Formats: sequence, structure tokens, C-alpha cells
Amino acid sequence: MSHALDDASLSSFHKRLAIYSSGGPFLDGYILSIIGVAMVQVTPEFGLSASAQGLVGAAALIGIFFGAFLGGRLTDRFGRHLLFTVDLIALLGCSVLQAFVQNAVWLIILRLLIGVAVGADYPIATSLLAEFTPRRYRGKLLGAYVTMWFVGAAAAYVVGQFLLEVDGGWRWMLASSALPALVIILLRLGTPESPRWLVKVGRTEEAQKVLTKVYGEGATIADLADEGTANIGVRELIRSGYGKRMAFITIFWTCSIVPLFAVYAFGPAILDAFGLGGDLSHIGSAVITVLFLVGCLVAVALIDRMGRRSLIMHSFAWSGLALLALGLFPNAGTGVIITLFAAYALLIGGTQILQWVYPNELFPTEIRGSAVGLASSLSRIGAAAGTYLVPLVLSGLGIGTTMIIAGVITLLGLAVSFAWAPETRGKTLAECAALETVPLERKIAS
Repeated sequence: MSHALDDASLSSFHKRLAIYSSGGPFLDGYILSIIGVAMVQVTPEFGLSASAQGLVGAAALIGIFFGAFLGGRLTDRFGRHLLFTVDLIALLGCSVLQAFVQNAVWLIILRLLIGVAVGADYPIATSLLAEFTPRRYRGKLLGAYVTMWFVGAAAAYVVGQFLLEVDGGWRWMLASSALPALVIILLRLGTPESPRWLVKVGRTEEAQKVLTKVYGEGATIADLADEGTANIGVRELIRSGYGKRMAFITIFWTCSIVPLFAVYAFGPAILDAFGLGGDLSHIGSAVITVLFLVGCLVAVALIDRMGRRSLIMHSFAWSGLALLALGLFPNAGTGVIITLFAAYALLIGGTQILQWVYPNELFPTEIRGSAVGLASSLSRIGAAAGTYLVPLVLSGLGIGTTMIIAGVITLLGLAVSFAWAPETRGKTLAECAALETVPLERKIAS
């Protein structure tokens, strides 16, 4: 079946929106990675214990937990447009304040608030991008969205390495995220509201104006495919059959990011545990980050050829085996260690891009932001716990056991994906969000 807007051509507007939306993951990758380099100076200056190091590293992730859920609820209630810039203004202010902290407590508080801002941006930006993008390009643009996380992470390692030799350089490292935040804020000004959301809240005249501006005079609100969903709350939707989808997204997302976030927060320390110390550990972290980016780009190219389900299972399977090999052979030579880390970085790309494709496709417009925010929040519980425990596990159990645990978590994602991952390739948002069971309104009524 043809749908005028879902089958529209990719315009310059769509491309600009994709770039502006990707500012969120860029800042996320930058902020979560720069702390790993900054900790080299922060730890001795503040006399941090292993537990305190873990808390500093996990603070932003804890903030993302609250921010993603809050941002999701707010974007479904007040729209995508308003919050698209407000959240990054808060991030900019907190980034600058990090340069002036005098103890670990204030550093933890500020990084917690930064995490709230970053987390809020995810459901806002991805909902807006998903609701404007034609179905033929949706998987690629949402998948490419997450690649900016690795661009941000790579940039963080470069900046961090440059400032590592500067006295008090960690303050400049942490404050430096304010600069890209300012650029992104300026680019986002003037972005229109989602016409799908405007229609759902009864603001049809405004929706029509947006459609005319973006798609031309021939576009009307009749071209927006009916998702056939009543205007109800998240709790009722989950009870009606979306709970299984939420469970799938939350578990696979958690299994994908727990090992990855732990590596990024303490990348140099992990490589040092493998015997790659000094500058080599920081350079190695930057190289692996670039390979993560390459892996995501390859996955973006394959997502419509392989399909969502096949891609996620292959990604989990082979990357999990790479982590297990690192755990089983921790004393292997430098070349073997780097090769296995490189394999993990390249192969985990499929699960990374699907973290934003699946949540935005599997839920209807009324709760898309809330669902994405809730899934992101729940996944960050495990990520924050994993990041907090990394220094403790490394010191207590050793690098081999740490990597085996990471491999097992990754393979758990494979098992969940095998059982529950659906195929949404080539479908409209309405078709993706529809439950293949009893109609939603009848299930709620019962």
C-alpha cells in the first residue's frame, strides 16, 4: 500500500533534521568518554577510592536514567519542538560549572544533572526524527543517529589526550562539552513540531502548516496514516500487549550497552590491565572507538539488506564470542588483544543502531516518546551498575573474569533477540506499531 508521506523522497529537510538530532548522542559519547581520560588526573587530585571512581563514572548514566524517562513523558505531553533545545541549554550550563568544582561531591552532582539533560534528549530527538522520516530511509537515519555517539567518544579521547599533559587539564576536558552543545543549540533553532503529534492533540491547523512547509502544497493531514490507537496512557498500552515489546527492548538494550559503557568509562584502565599501559592505553581507546564507529556505519549499510532481526542476532553472537575470547585468553599478546577488541567494536554495531530503530518503530505516536524514554531509562540501570562495578571487579576478580562476564551479558542479548525480535523492515510507523492480536481498544475494554 502507498502512503504519500511514508513514501516521500528524502529531502534536504530530512538530512538537516538527522544532523541536528544526532547532537544528543554526540554529546552522550563525548561526556561519557571524556571522564575516562579525566579520571587519570581527578583520582589523585581528589584522592578517590575505587568506589568513588565508579560513582563519578556512573553519575551521568544515573542521570540519563531519570532524564530519559522524564524527557519521554514531557515530549509526549508538550511536544517535541520546545524541549529540542531547552534540554541542551541545561547541559551547556552544567558542563561549564564542572571546571570550577573543588571536590568529588559537586563533580558527581553536576555529572548527574548533565546525564539528565542527555537522557531527556534521546526520546525527544528520535521521536521527531522517526515521525518525519519516510519509511524507506527510517532505519538508516535512526541507525546513523547512534553513530554520532562514537564520533563524540573519539573526539573526547583526542581532546583528552591533548589536555592530559596540562596541569589541571581535567577541568578543561569536562567543560569542553559546552562548545559542541552551543553549536547544536544554534542549529536546532527553528525546527518545526511533529505534525503527527500535532494531529494527535487536535492541533490540525498547525499540523497542516508544517506539512505544507516540509512536503509542499500537496501534502495534507489525510496523508498521515492512522495508527488506530486510542489516546491512552502508557500503563494501559503495556497492559494491552506492548509490555512484551518493552521487555524485549529494555533487555536487549541493557545487554548491548553494559559492556560497552563500562569499556568507555574505564577504557584506559581496562587496556592497562591487559598490559597496554601509558599512552598506548589512551591511543588504543581512541582507535577502538573509531572501529566502533566503523561497525555502526557497516550496520547502517546492512540494516535494510539483512533486516532488523537478522542483524541484531548476528551482532550479539559474534561480538559476545569476541568478549569471551578476551576473558579466556587475558595473557595473549598485544596483537591478539587488540584484534579481539577490534572485532568486538566492529561486530557490536548492529545492536547499537537498533537501540534507536526498534523503540521508535514498535510504539504508536501517543506514547512513542514515553516508551523510548522508559526503555532508555531502564537500560541505564544496568549500565550504571556495570560502570560502577568495573573498578571493583577489575581489582577483585581480574581482567579475565571481567571480560567473561561482559561476554555472557552480550550472549544473553542474543537469546532474548532470538525469542522476541520482530522484523519491521519496509513497514510504515503505523504498521510497525500495530499489535498482531486483538485490537487495542477491545483489549483495554476487557
